Amino acid sequence: MRFLVLLVGMVALSMFVGPVLVLPADAGDADACAKGAGDEKIAACTRSINSGFWKGPNLAWAYTNRGIAYRAKGEPDRAIADYDKAIWLNPKFADAYNNRGVAYRAKGQPDRAIADYDQAIRLNPNFAMAFYNRGIAYYFQKDFDRAIADYDQAIQLNANDVHAYKNRGLAKQAKGDSAGSDSDIARAKQLSPNAGN
Repeated sequence: MRFLVLLVGMVALSMFVGPVLVLPADAGDADACAKGAGDEKIAACTRSINSGFWKGPNLAWAYTNRGIAYRAKGEPDRAIADYDKAIWLNPKFADAYNNRGVAYRAKGQPDRAIADYDQAIRLNPNFAMAFYNRGIAYYFQKDFDRAIADYDQAIQLNANDVHAYKNRGLAKQAKGDSAGSDSDIARAKQLSPNAGN
């Protein structure tokens, strides 16, 4: 019997980079807030948030990017607080819902995660990452049919999503569908030779 690890570490965070209107003095912080990592990203986003120059969707963008950095550092509560603020500033910001769902799942709250993925998908029905992330949440609830359906949708929206193929294969394996599992794992390996590891 083959044992594969579900790609949980490969959760898809929405890396929302732009468009953002910035003042020239703020350009360095905007770049670091978008593309940086760790404490550098947090500091740049915090300066952008506190600058007073950004409003509405631009400010929501900075909170979301800082939330991504907090989540990467293993601080889901701080990430959730930033996503909450981003959603308050821009209730139609699908990326913030998706990312907050990832943070809730990290806290072991799959129902809240699924609710956020649902909202992200309502706002953007072509949001492959939200389908993929919701599939992970369903998988851990042992709702393999729903997980497979979400991976199907993620693959339909992004035919080269190696992680969706691999995780769909694992969900099929959990249901006893060896042929379907083998096919998906083989496709994942075609897309990325390291996918079977």
